[in-house]
Amino acid sequence: MDSADSADFPHQFARTRRFSVGVPRQFTLSPDGSRVLFVRTASGTDPVGRLWQYEDGTERLLADPALLVGAGTGAVPEEERLRRERARERSVGVVSYATDSAARLVAFALSGALWAVRTDGGAPFSVPAAGPVVDPRPSPDGRHIAYVSRRCFHVVDLSGTDHRLAASEGPDVSYGLAEYVAAESMHRMRGYWWAPDSRHVLVARVDTGPVERRYIGDPADPAKPPRAIPYPAAGTPNAEVTLQILSLEGERVEVEWDRRAYEYLVDAGWDAHGPYLAVQSRDQRVVRTLSVDPATGATAVLHERTDPAWVELVDGTPARTASGALVLPEDDDGTRYLTVGGHRVTPEGLQLCTVLGVEGERVLFTASEDPLETHVWCHAPGHGCRRLSHGPGRYTGVGRGGTVVLAGVTPRGDEVGVLRGTGPAAGTVPGPESDTGTGTGTDSGAGTGTGTGTHDDAPSPYPEVIASLAEEPLVTPRPRHLLLGERQLRAALFLPSWHEEGAGKLPVLLDPYGGPGTQQVERGRGWPSCVSQWFAEQGFAVLVVDGRGTPNRGPAWEKAILGDQLTPALEDQVDALQAAGARFDDLDLTRVAIRGWSFGGFLAAAAVLHHPEVFHAAVAGAPPTDQRLYDTHWKERYLGHPAEHPENYVRSSLAGHGHLLRRPLLLIHGLADDNVAAAHTLRFSAELLAAGKPHSVLPLPGATHLPADDTVNAQLLYFQRDFLLEAVAAGVDGD
Repeated sequence: MDSADSADFPHQFARTRRFSVGVPRQFTLSPDGSRVLFVRTASGTDPVGRLWQYEDGTERLLADPALLVGAGTGAVPEEERLRRERARERSVGVVSYATDSAARLVAFALSGALWAVRTDGGAPFSVPAAGPVVDPRPSPDGRHIAYVSRRCFHVVDLSGTDHRLAASEGPDVSYGLAEYVAAESMHRMRGYWWAPDSRHVLVARVDTGPVERRYIGDPADPAKPPRAIPYPAAGTPNAEVTLQILSLEGERVEVEWDRRAYEYLVDAGWDAHGPYLAVQSRDQRVVRTLSVDPATGATAVLHERTDPAWVELVDGTPARTASGALVLPEDDDGTRYLTVGGHRVTPEGLQLCTVLGVEGERVLFTASEDPLETHVWCHAPGHGCRRLSHGPGRYTGVGRGGTVVLAGVTPRGDEVGVLRGTGPAAGTVPGPESDTGTGTGTDSGAGTGTGTGTHDDAPSPYPEVIASLAEEPLVTPRPRHLLLGERQLRAALFLPSWHEEGAGKLPVLLDPYGGPGTQQVERGRGWPSCVSQWFAEQGFAVLVVDGRGTPNRGPAWEKAILGDQLTPALEDQVDALQAAGARFDDLDLTRVAIRGWSFGGFLAAAAVLHHPEVFHAAVAGAPPTDQRLYDTHWKERYLGHPAEHPENYVRSSLAGHGHLLRRPLLLIHGLADDNVAAAHTLRFSAELLAAGKPHSVLPLPGATHLPADDTVNAQLLYFQRDFLLEAVAAGVDGD
């Protein structure tokens, strides 16, 4: 690998927004499956999203923001800015859109203005709106577009006749938007759902009045007033969320359920059988699926899921087939199953990840047989389950009209394939035993197993592809996939491309996330593996480990962290490190560092606090140091209510343990972070100072949980590298 390429990688990583720009995404299929709508930027460095249509093997540009609003593509309403922050959106321009049921009319917002375009020809056109537009969605018949403006819910026809169906009663009340914990912790990004008749809408009303406020200012600009945001920290009141059925004629029906017992609105929808919703108890041990009578708002229980730990929410559920069969997950100790109509339809060991959609009686979903891969599957009565995605990687997709679009992070990077004729009677794709790379490449013995490297040059297995314009990374990941320790921990070891085994020892850098909801170890060239390889090129042996609490190894594995988010996660990092060190002589366990962001940052700081005999330096980015400061839904899921289980918060926090620090520690935090507030780092730094423990703090003015500035993101990698190299060198001299 060219050293100049490696040296410039941080700048490439930053300007490509973690290699996300230029990648096709947000796919919608026409009813007959012939047309695919999607969003993609013009190149691997252009952040402006454009709307495209793929048909008969040809791409056609439907909307280019540069031609519609020029340089104003980045100016958005505050509600849209917050939505993008929750979605970790890295682009500007067209970043989301919605269509009618025929996929003939597309609505989107640019710079707060409402735009639409017809997919059968013609230029995009603006639609007059009452104010700055958020989340526009056409009615199924394509005659109206609903949207939110200044927290009020509107419906407008294409001529510009606007009706405000719900007016905000005050600054704390909004209609049609998801509240903070729904978007951040439940993955529910929307707050309204059209009825199939195009005359009614199911709309969420959110009152944040009971929620505590946080004030986020900019210390670099003291003249700028702080922003007040409602943030429900663990143990404090949530927003009050209700549902109403609104008609275009102005009628309103309140949806009734026991909101005292089930205060969380997990999801909702409206299909041919009527409106439905899923609600969850505050302790998250019960989720109910309810049907709604649209005439009265009365609800009835269709299904109840319970779990003594917590009920894991699965994206895309609940759903219903054409016959009305409920599509839901079901957890057993070792497997998360897909159920249809109350019957398990997936085999033991196949871990359900998400439900992608239902068409007729056919269910499209993602699932994992091997924790290193996620594939797209379909189930149809009489035909069972079959896998649609080919080759190693992590896939998602959409399906309609006998066509499936498969989007995957593969060993070659991001790829999108189009499969035709995938109806229930269609043939199967190669299974795990015949699909090259699936279930292989894991090193259970020293010196063997090359992970994803053997697949990099393989052609796409799909007859049709939608091109990714993302840049090729200057650094090529060379992971060696491992099974480590008694718990068979999934891990990846990255060594420098220039290193010859036996030629000398390398300092070790652990590079985990290690927490719920995210996996870092995979058979795909995602951006985390590129960053890990770059650190390897700087002279480290980089070890990435997915421990207990991470997904796709079964419910029991995920829920092993109940009541203690620190001890199992940290034990697994230590065990994996020791097992790798015993297997590979070139790993120098007298020079071990660890870095991470968010939960990974928390894990990194905890490592040098609690195991200074193992870890000699740490970089902790945006670490949640005091779990009581994190949000209700996410934190109470794992630790319970702090008033009922205060000991869980004590054992899972860094706060109170600062006196243990003996090793170099760099804390990094964005001062505009509204997810993990900068208070986490500032308070912990104050505790370290009071205990007389030297440490370093790097504040990032104006940065949120996901820093957006290209210069900052590039320099952060260089800064961490220099800190870690100096710290491990000093550790050897000092020890």
